Amino acid sequence: MTTASPSAHHAHVSRGNVRNAAMGSGIVLIVLGVLGFIPGITMAYDQLAFAAGSEAMLFNAFQISMLLNIVYIVVGAAGWAMSRTATGAKDFLLGAGALYLAMWIYGLIINLESAANFLSFNMATNWLHFIVGVVLAGLGVAYMVRHRGDTRMNT
Repeated sequence: MTTASPSAHHAHVSRGNVRNAAMGSGIVLIVLGVLGFIPGITMAYDQLAFAAGSEAMLFNAFQISMLLNIVYIVVGAAGWAMSRTATGAKDFLLGAGALYLAMWIYGLIINLESAANFLSFNMATNWLHFIVGVVLAGLGVAYMVRHRGDTRMNT
């Protein structure tokens, strides 16, 4: 005899979980953005430019600019604010996931050495955007699949 619930065979994505995912990812993005402004964590800090041409490296791996740091902070703040409701959290996860996947595609298309790289990212930053985009969008989709037809999504 088993005491496992009928839903134990698949991941449980509840309203609380999707809200926590949005809040947690928002906080992580805010922290990443803030860390980009801290010398020592950001190498070549003296070369941190507002946008294109920045040579600063977060954790000595991810090329960043002030504008990219601001994008992380703003998107993170949106996630934190939108995590108050399950619908807001889902919308954040899907929207931010799409944004980071768009940034990844943009980074693949452009010449990273050209002025088109106005956010100043390198290939490592580009692939970080892919991972963040897939994770965020995947969490939003997982919640949508789990709650198809649920009329209580706003609670």
